[in-house]
Amino acid sequence: MLVVHTADVHIGVENYGIPDPETRSSSRLKDFLETLDEVVEYSITQNADLVLFAGDQYKSRNPSQTHQREFAYRISKLANSGIQVFLLAGNHDSPNIPGPATALDIFSALDVENVHIANSLETHLIKTKSGPIQIIALPWIRKGQFMSSIDESDESLSNEDLKASIEEKITTAVKHLAKRLDPTIPSVLAGHVSVDSATTSSEKSMMLGKDYVLLKSAIALPELDYIALGHIHKHQILNTSPKIVYPGSLQRIDFGEEKDVKGFCAITLDTSQTLQNRETSFNFIPVNARKFVTIRIDINDSEHNPMDKIFRSIDTYEIENAIVQVFIETPASKSQDINETKIRSYLANAHFVATVRKNIITESRNRLGKSLSESIAPVEALSAYLDERQLPDEKKKILLERGKSLIEEIPPGTILKK
Repeated sequence: MLVVHTADVHIGVENYGIPDPETRSSSRLKDFLETLDEVVEYSITQNADLVLFAGDQYKSRNPSQTHQREFAYRISKLANSGIQVFLLAGNHDSPNIPGPATALDIFSALDVENVHIANSLETHLIKTKSGPIQIIALPWIRKGQFMSSIDESDESLSNEDLKASIEEKITTAVKHLAKRLDPTIPSVLAGHVSVDSATTSSEKSMMLGKDYVLLKSAIALPELDYIALGHIHKHQILNTSPKIVYPGSLQRIDFGEEKDVKGFCAITLDTSQTLQNRETSFNFIPVNARKFVTIRIDINDSEHNPMDKIFRSIDTYEIENAIVQVFIETPASKSQDINETKIRSYLANAHFVATVRKNIITESRNRLGKSLSESIAPVEALSAYLDERQLPDEKKKILLERGKSLIEEIPPGTILKK
């Protein structure tokens, strides 16, 4: 049984995009759809039994008609190929309060064949081409979903203690569902949740609402063959037996994810084997996600042509079709030599230039190599300047004498005019 596991598709993210002349939508929409297409094509080509989306199919709780159409087209393509599709509700798919429909409920309302919607904590039994599979669904949890089960003693708890109480109730509910699984059938936990040992990249800016964080030990249950997670954008394997996996998002959201490798997971389960012996292969499949590139350049006082150095530095990076940001550290004396317009023109092969920023360095030492202040005597300042120029002693002596003569001719407090 081949299970394809992906998450955090985030259709609708449009930051760092440009208008697409063909579709009249953001070029970033095309980015996100193209990586989703890689998941779809792989699943069909490899004759997958199940494609599991572990939450956050959309960026917005209220996706546009275009976003819904494009996602539905790809889900339909999978379903029409005889592949079971499991859509778990994430925080970006769910309304703030209980009651309103999620962005995924249209599939169940239309009774789309082979598509299963999971927006509550319960177990699903799904019949695939290779046999049945059990999936415990742990969608994004709203506090309101657990308020009815809160004890009277919990009502006076602080927000942090209440959060801990809800986390404990989620853990207890998952363990209870796991105990009721049929051990002769492959079993998976699909969760859109944070786990304590996971590391994040940038997605804190993408998270809506308060996170509940579960202990790894709370979900690494012996009744499970695989734990398919979503919500954290960085691919990582938190446990090996059973595997606890975040596939990560399919596209980079911002520069915090610049170094992340993007992709999805493919797991093969041998249905003839016993529990804990079913996993026969696991692969992380990279996708062709849009590159993000940060370029940092240091300019110093001795640089005769800062722009030449900037261009040479840019040439060391692969910027074609990338989203690029440039940071230039420069002393104030060289700032005026840096032309942002020319830099942006030089980055023309990039898909999008997010920023070109100059950071003016505060000079911590005097150019003359000694501590000088506004109250220093003019003759001493002139002497320090002549020392810095490394003039011959005789020439320095003549210039210093002429300077003293001129200084002494000017009455104190005189304001010089041009």
